[in-house]
Amino acid sequence: MTEDDPTDEISDIEDRIERLAEIAERCRKFILASKIAIGGGAALLLVTILGLLGTGQTAALGSIALVLGGIVSLGSNVSTLRQTDDAITAAEARRSALIGSIDLRVVADAPLKLV
Repeated sequence: MTEDDPTDEISDIEDRIERLAEIAERCRKFILASKIAIGGGAALLLVTILGLLGTGQTAALGSIALVLGGIVSLGSNVSTLRQTDDAITAAEARRSALIGSIDLRVVADAPLKLV
């Protein structure tokens, strides 16, 4: 292999894409958990306000904290997911450019030999 051979860089880019894909999947899981927290906190707050289960002020404060924490987590993870998706797109474009720069040889179909 020569110094101009981009296969090592292509391997590095593929490893980076895999790591970024794992980060993106983790963000998606946190986004789902954040949405569940927001919904659960809102439902608990509604139950507390209506006094349906006899819950007190602690439940109201907890539900407000749950909603606010879910909103913060949702915003943070959506932002991180967007940045990660952009990084994946850029890495895939770089990988495609490197693959396109490789001087590929066509291998002709050889007749099969029966043994």
